[in-house]
Amino acid sequence: MLKKKLLGLVTAALLLNAGSALAANYKIDKQGQHAFIEFRIQHLGYSWLYGSFKDFDGSFTFDEKDPAQDKVNVTINTASVDTNHAERDKHLRSGEFLNTEKHQKATFESTEVKKQGEDYIITGNLTLNGVTKPVTLNAKLTGQGNDPWGGYRAGFEAAGKIKLKDFAITTDLGPASQEVELIISVEGVREK
Repeated sequence: MLKKKLLGLVTAALLLNAGSALAANYKIDKQGQHAFIEFRIQHLGYSWLYGSFKDFDGSFTFDEKDPAQDKVNVTINTASVDTNHAERDKHLRSGEFLNTEKHQKATFESTEVKKQGEDYIITGNLTLNGVTKPVTLNAKLTGQGNDPWGGYRAGFEAAGKIKLKDFAITTDLGPASQEVELIISVEGVREK
């Protein structure tokens, strides 16, 4: 009887440790440039204008068994905006848009992560242009596993939308250009 209880306790402890081993912290692979924060907005309703932020850093916690434990934190250098057009980028850095002299950083910090089927719904606070508002991202696990350098990686792709006026960007670009679509792809290296 004592053996059965002891075996039960050992088994429970192993299962508990196995579950907690799944939760891990990941550093976004900025150095290897395996991460992208991109956006697009309609131009006059005729085409899409694409851009990205070239300089950002961040981390995430990923627990496949318990997504409620997941966290995401990202900091973006707003002056790193790049739309492949120097004059437009200068305009985007101005007080009419990102006001990068006054607000050099944008941040995203998750407040909740839920799993719905294969998708992850990430809710968090985005601070942009000095304004903090809740934003929801729809994310998918792209893949995970060992890399050739002895590390372990996990990658996600996420999408969401923000309204310019919500972040004190009041320049009117026309009715088709009130929202910006976000397209995010990150690969994280598990921290040891």
